[in-house]
Amino acid sequence: MSSYCQIAPGHPYHGPYHDQEYGFPISDDDLLFERLVLEINQAGLSWLTILKKKVAFQKAFNGFDIDKVARYGTRQIDRLLNDSGIIRNRLKIESVIENARRIQAIQKERGSFHQWLADHHPLEKPDWVKLFKKTFRFTGGEITGEFLMSTGFLPGAHAEDCPIYRKILKTSPPWKTS
Repeated sequence: MSSYCQIAPGHPYHGPYHDQEYGFPISDDDLLFERLVLEINQAGLSWLTILKKKVAFQKAFNGFDIDKVARYGTRQIDRLLNDSGIIRNRLKIESVIENARRIQAIQKERGSFHQWLADHHPLEKPDWVKLFKKTFRFTGGEITGEFLMSTGFLPGAHAEDCPIYRKILKTSPPWKTS
């Protein structure tokens, strides 16, 4: 079986994601929210489908502005359910909106979503999963694990012989500094 590090380079969608985003630490709350939204929407689908729809998701969800998404109501839900550029799943859409509201509460309590993540680091994956299930909607083991790997909180995004692995090490990802 090939690893992501073997199949992604050179691919029009996987390549840029692998080389520039996957596993790199993120501290901006809106970017963290974006990654969480994309991971939630990937459930049951291929990551390629999500990467192809990423720009449409950004447009549909106001650039993943947490405060704007948290204010979404029935009109915005209807708009999203009719947007063929994204995944039109009511449960996922409503989870995204509710998770924006929950991140706002985290920001009020901890200063930022990133700080909340940092305050809980390091946890083992099963403990992260329990925390995410308690805190957010539509976040099981795969979604939580991929979110944390893709944002630098858990190791495993890249093989150690991958050149991107060395680039990520230079950024001092949280998983390496624990």
